[in-house]
Parts: sequence; structure tokens; C-alpha cells
Amino acid sequence: MGSRLSEETTLKPKPMVEIGGYPILWHIMKIYSHYGFNDFVVLTGYKSHIIKDYFVNYYQQYSDITVNMVTNEVTIHKTRQEPWNVTMLYTGQNTMTGGRIKKAKKYINNEPFLLTYGDGVSDVNLTKLIKSHQDSGKLITITAVKPSGRFGALAIDHTDTITSFTEKPKVDGAWINGGFFVCQPEVLDYITDSEDEIFEQAPLEKLAASGQLHAYKHEGFWQPMDTLRDKIQLTDLWYSGKAPWKQWKD
Repeated sequence: MGSRLSEETTLKPKPMVEIGGYPILWHIMKIYSHYGFNDFVVLTGYKSHIIKDYFVNYYQQYSDITVNMVTNEVTIHKTRQEPWNVTMLYTGQNTMTGGRIKKAKKYINNEPFLLTYGDGVSDVNLTKLIKSHQDSGKLITITAVKPSGRFGALAIDHTDTITSFTEKPKVDGAWINGGFFVCQPEVLDYITDSEDEIFEQAPLEKLAASGQLHAYKHEGFWQPMDTLRDKIQLTDLWYSGKAPWKQWKD
């Protein structure tokens, strides 16, 4: 529900919060589409109708149109099209991450699949990610990232002189889960049918214990949108023309 971004999410689901006039969900899908992946299953819950309305009316939102108020006719002059096939699956208002994924099983068709969150962007190379996964022979690969700190780091000597300043340093050098998973269909067997199942707990813990969890270390850009501050930073990057995750051409 994006409670830490309540300035926006009281009105819309978090994946529909906009960066530069486009929902962050659109940005994420454009990343995948750039690498040739155009078949999407969007797992919805909170305010799901807003996500459905967006895709149902997608071509109108980014087109030039004329509305004749007398005849009630709508003329579309220019359309923006994406090569996407989008299934919007309502998975419940309060269902947890594992429960949502399990509900998509019938749409995955027992094939390997890509999986990510609806609130983070990255310049991860999906071709290299998938190659790393295939070479590992494991059931699931997680893109591991090192997030930047939220504050500048100071090195201070014994005289209280600042000897160095690092803006947004990497936090403790620790790798964390950045999403952008590659999964074999057997991963679904590790998830129960409970709507309370949290994917990042028992399922991933069991996969790790059985030696089936592989890490793809991504040293490049990765940024979640958890707060209004994050949204502003991502928006500034977008409007600067230097958004690292924008690998596609307009």
C-alpha cells in the first residue's frame, strides 16, 4: 500500500505513482520490453482498478484525440503503442508477496519466468542476468545490489577536521535483494497457497537452505521508490535526461 509514500498512495497504488508523467510500473515494463520481454502478469491488490483502467485506456492517454460533443464520436489522430500483452490479476487486498505469486501459477505455464517488484528501477542488464542464472543451474537468481546511503558520509580525524566527504556512500558494503529475479517454475513449489505467505521469508529461506539461491551482483544503478524523497530524486533524473534505467529509445 506504500504507506511511506502516503502523499501519493492514498489516491493510487504505489506502482502507479508517476515519474516524469509515467507510472513507475510503466518504467519497469519498458526496461523488460527493451530486452524483448513483452508478456506481463501484473499482480494487483490495493486500488487495482486504477491499474486496470490505465492499461484499458492506455492508447487514449498518450494519443491526440478529437471529441465531437454533438455526435459523441471520438477520433484518434495519433496513438502510442507498446508490444505488450498485459494480464492484470487481482490477487487480493491484503495478500502477501508469496501468496500473490502463487496465484499467478496458471498464467506462467510451467515455464521459467522473470519477477520483480512494482516500485524499483535499475539499469540491470537482463541478458547478462539471465545468462548468469542459466550458468548457475540454480532454481532462482536474485539481483543483488548495494544501495547508496541517504546521507553524506564524513571522515573526521582527531582534530575534528573532516578529511573526506562522500555523498550517498554504499551502505556497509552489504549486498541486498534488489528484485529482478529469474525463476524456474519449480520455485512455485516452495510457496504455499496461503495468502499470508511472504516470499522473502520461508520460500527464499528454504531455497537458500537447499542451495538453490543464486546471486547476480549488480554494481550499477538501482533505486527503489519508498518515499516522496525517492520519487523526487527519480523524477529529477528523468527530467535531466540522465535516468540510468532508461535504456530504450523513444
